[in-house]
Amino acid sequence: MKKGWVAGLLLVLLLGGCRMGPSEKVPRIREGLIQTEDTLCLGLSRRADTRWITVFQSDGYVNNAILTHFKGRYYCMWQQSEKDEDTPDTGVYYSVSDDGLSWCTPDLLVGPSETFFASPGGWIQQGDSLTALINCIYADDRSKGGCAFYTTTTDGLAWSSLQPVRMADGTPVQGIFEQDPLILPGGRIVGAVHFQPGTTLCPVYTDDPPGIRGWKKAVFPEGEGRPLEPSQYSAPDGNLVLFMRDQQSSFRKLFSLSADQGESWSAPQLTNIPDSRSKQSAGTLPDGRAFWVGNPTGNKSRRALVLALSEDGYLFDEAFLLAGPEELPARRKEGRYKTLGYNYPKATLVGNTLWVALSINKEDVALVQLKP
Repeated sequence: MKKGWVAGLLLVLLLGGCRMGPSEKVPRIREGLIQTEDTLCLGLSRRADTRWITVFQSDGYVNNAILTHFKGRYYCMWQQSEKDEDTPDTGVYYSVSDDGLSWCTPDLLVGPSETFFASPGGWIQQGDSLTALINCIYADDRSKGGCAFYTTTTDGLAWSSLQPVRMADGTPVQGIFEQDPLILPGGRIVGAVHFQPGTTLCPVYTDDPPGIRGWKKAVFPEGEGRPLEPSQYSAPDGNLVLFMRDQQSSFRKLFSLSADQGESWSAPQLTNIPDSRSKQSAGTLPDGRAFWVGNPTGNKSRRALVLALSEDGYLFDEAFLLAGPEELPARRKEGRYKTLGYNYPKATLVGNTLWVALSINKEDVALVQLKP
């Protein structure tokens, strides 16, 4: 690892239009780096101590935790319901912290309606406002997808009324946002939406600073697998790299590249990176290295949480176990789709510190903090 970064680790409870480059432009892991037959630690070592702190401990179901930092305070939102995943009583809650360690009692940000339940779509923090993207998903059948809305604040206390996010032609976004939009140096926001009908994935982009209007669909040709739930990062060569879950159960990550700031992407292809058919998170560290955080088990198990690093943005040749099955607490309450493990990690940089929000057994909201 580069000198000075990830010296300490705290696990805190809380192209299509773009031409492919040569073979070295394919995201991949070094052969033998992750050993999926090792169900305890995936053949990986730990490089630092861990500490667990609870952001929120539920009596039922929580998932899709996302963290941001706004005007000196930390904000974490997640979806929450009484017992099961994606039920009509599901709403979006959030909590606030001054230091990322001690968290206030959660407040309801957006509750369910007669037609929709609410799920987080991501934070967008630029300038003096913080925008929460909210996915309103059809309560009678979640497979139909939903629509994207937003609420904003300038002080972290008062939130605007819920309004639809709009495409460049002014029409509402008929789809649900993935949860970690990427803000490029010039201000463009690159993300992804699962559009109706159903949940058809397409990358999107806008040059609107709050991210509430002007969204355009990118060129995104069909390729391998069935891509869902992506996360993107900037490689050192300027390409954008999109990692995706493969719903066709290859249990490997899919990828796509863009050389034009997200306007067009290569057809999705399978990598050699193991996956658990789950959400992941990816990004770029302050020192320029690319990273991803996920559950590279090669099966449906999410009982291992791993950080992987790459100098060139393509070859991930370092990986570290952040948590494994031995640390996983027992599930307290049964519920539909309450998967055991470290669920749906989403990463956020605050200065030089990397934080990863996730849910533990879909019961507790958690954070992973990696300090310089």
